[in-house]
Amino acid sequence: MRIDLHTHSSVSDGTDSPAELLATARAAGLDVVALTDHDTTAGWADAAAARPPGLTVVPGMELSCRWFPTDQPPISVHLLGYLFDPLHPAFAAERARLRDERLARAERIVEALAADGHPVDWADIVAHSGGGVVGRPHIAGALVRGGAVASVEEAFTTLLHHRSPYYATKADTDVRQGIALVRAAGGVPVFAHGLATKRGRVVGDDAVAAMAEAGLLGLEVDHPDHSEQERSHLRGLADDLGLVVTGSSDYHGSNKTTPIGACTTDPAEFERLLAAGTGTAVLRD
Repeated sequence: MRIDLHTHSSVSDGTDSPAELLATARAAGLDVVALTDHDTTAGWADAAAARPPGLTVVPGMELSCRWFPTDQPPISVHLLGYLFDPLHPAFAAERARLRDERLARAERIVEALAADGHPVDWADIVAHSGGGVVGRPHIAGALVRGGAVASVEEAFTTLLHHRSPYYATKADTDVRQGIALVRAAGGVPVFAHGLATKRGRVVGDDAVAAMAEAGLLGLEVDHPDHSEQERSHLRGLADDLGLVVTGSSDYHGSNKTTPIGACTTDPAEFERLLAAGTGTAVLRD
């Protein structure tokens, strides 16, 4: 079985609609794919309606979180949640808050870019978002359309990175609170791309151990942004802590060059994940 447990559609910051994403997954020879848009479950219904025969779809989401060290500034971390009840009141309210934060942050970035003469317009970006919550990839697309940069990747490396004067923060969820919410909703929380140092600061093993103590159930080990050394380290850490090991592409359509299915999850680890989720069911034949 080929299993990819981290993908994004146009409901958040991918370029494929949920239906297109599932068709791409099937064409790539995947047996299982998880839809994990940022801070939203809005693509779940479309995915259920469009699921090709033979493809298992895992309902999920990627939650924007922070780790708060005692002696350093907060560190951005992402939490993948699978098989949770989307109607759980506290978790639904927190997702709504995060989407509002994401939208307000994007508007602040656009205002700052426009003030310095960069070719971005908020109404145009919203119109091109496909109905999803506007994020930095949508702003990057506007910069490409306006001729300021040649690609989305160039937009991130020159204007939208974390140290850029145009970058704006948002009030993300404390990751231990996020873990508690996913678990309360019957879901399976997995720490996403935890050693992706090219993205910025990362947490240490002590933080991962604290997350496990708070209820974390898995680590995303095989990810395109992890080196072989980083994967080996995370695999050992997962073994020490008794955590499920996952692998995935973090597919974003044409917003990233990584193809769907670039990294995959071992079927035995997938079964462990399935056994832990009680909030909603996978979609399959």
